Amino acid sequence: MAITFYYSPYSSAVRTHWALEELGIPYEGIRLDLKAGDQKKPELLKLNPNGKVPTLVVDDVPYFESAAINILLGEKYGVDKGLWPKAGTPAHGRAMSWTVWAAASLLSAGTRVMYNTSPEAPEEQKNAAQGEAARKEFDGLLDLLDAELKDKPYLTGDTFTLADALLAADLWWYQMVIVPSLARWPHLQAWVGRCMERPAFKRVSAG
Repeated sequence: MAITFYYSPYSSAVRTHWALEELGIPYEGIRLDLKAGDQKKPELLKLNPNGKVPTLVVDDVPYFESAAINILLGEKYGVDKGLWPKAGTPAHGRAMSWTVWAAASLLSAGTRVMYNTSPEAPEEQKNAAQGEAARKEFDGLLDLLDAELKDKPYLTGDTFTLADALLAADLWWYQMVIVPSLARWPHLQAWVGRCMERPAFKRVSAG
């Protein structure tokens, strides 16, 4: 087994980086400078035509899109390690659902908040009404997640999985750019705290 992981800190690659560290499987990490355009070099575009991170190559087969990569890692390596539910179980369905929810619903709303409110976004591209609507949607999704975590420590129940890693990685980033305080969502806040105490996350977040 040969695994090569192309990544950049403080990007969606953190989702996969955390998963790899949790799994404890050997891999070669290659850090890319996104500002320098490393991800757009021809040799990288052959692996990931999107020109983005993360990109994972397993036994010469490339994969892209962090949610898909994390599901792949869970299915291939996570079941035996207790980090991904067995296929066909209710927990497996929940892990799949929350992984896709993070990558589709929450990311969509969060991205629209960023595009319309961030100081780094071009002023001529901002739309205050769209930003407000996106923020309302984003907060509503966090309300939903907070309610989901009310009676259990992790997304699928009592056990931490790679679904928790992916979604908690997103919340870590959102706290830096969109929602600095999670006090409005106490169950969500406690869950994020539990996830971030894990040694694998501490290694990844150190850069």
